[in-house]
Amino acid sequence: MIQQSVLSEVLTTVRKRIQQVRDRKEMIGEENTKATLIEPVLNALGWNLQEIDEVRREYKRKPQDNPVDYALFLNRTECLLVEAKSLEKDLGDRKWVLQNLSYAMAVGVCWCVLTNGDEYRIYNSHAEVDADQKLFRTVRVSDSDPKLLTETLLLLGRDMMRGSMLDELWKAHFVDRNVRLALESLLAAPDRGLERLIRKKARALKAADIRSSLKRAKIKIDFPVPSASIGRERVAPEAGPGKKSDASRHEAGRKAAGTAAAMADATLDSLIAFGLIKAPFELERDYKGAHLTAVVEQNGKVIFAGEVYDSPSTAGGMARKQVIGAPPDRAYPQTNGWTFWQYRDDKGDLQELQVLRQSYLDRAQGRQPA
Repeated sequence: MIQQSVLSEVLTTVRKRIQQVRDRKEMIGEENTKATLIEPVLNALGWNLQEIDEVRREYKRKPQDNPVDYALFLNRTECLLVEAKSLEKDLGDRKWVLQNLSYAMAVGVCWCVLTNGDEYRIYNSHAEVDADQKLFRTVRVSDSDPKLLTETLLLLGRDMMRGSMLDELWKAHFVDRNVRLALESLLAAPDRGLERLIRKKARALKAADIRSSLKRAKIKIDFPVPSASIGRERVAPEAGPGKKSDASRHEAGRKAAGTAAAMADATLDSLIAFGLIKAPFELERDYKGAHLTAVVEQNGKVIFAGEVYDSPSTAGGMARKQVIGAPPDRAYPQTNGWTFWQYRDDKGDLQELQVLRQSYLDRAQGRQPA
């Protein structure tokens, strides 16, 4: 079984390499991207890169086919294709998407991945929808939420590909997306049926008032990302010498609940109250050639580009939007502000904001003196 801790360690190393390359404004090319960023992740996901029956590079099913960078096999049958681009490439370019999907359809493989070593885009090539709607999930090593990043990449692991987890999650994703589009369509151009439903709940209102209100409304329909633990106790268990007793599982659950509660409490307000942040506190980030800055105020709010945001993640998403724009289905790119934003420590070195958050958690849980 793949150990999440091993994958997390590899992702930490890869994240640092990505940051180093971008800080130096280097172009490392496709081969270096594969060797230093992509292959360590594939290896951590349980794929043996030296076993030809498991991983084949520059793979063609037929001589006339175009080669795909990696074909991953289970029982000598292709189960996943990975097309690699160099770190500096923008995976949003439609030609890369169509190329990736055409490879998968030519080979007859359902699941394929397009990656530049930082961003990973997972596609369902067999879905009977337009190319853009075949995208299942996209994450970035550099700035995605660590839990979502690890959980998503674990879906591509050798052990997980043996099951139907991706298919189950795709179904939930597909249904949620189409329900959202249908609801947004109803709200964009309300029909009489919707008005009647609202009048049943708000009998004091006239139909004309409801129509006017719906025109003024700005309603966003959103669904949480389908969890890879749907119907499962966990995504990929850690290896261990034996099964845990009920008491051990209960204790582990208690500790996990305590950690989750502490994490929820680890806000900027808490860090300020603990004295870990002294407002005004400057944040910065060099992102795709742009130097971005923000300020944490005494009330725990984050100011970026003259606007006030409730969290570093929202501010980070708006900062990324300023550089790369927003995805088609969100107001701004999903961003983990704790790993996106950086600050200068007492020595003048840049550190992720997450470092201060971890210090708070350590102190709150009694692992570190104040």
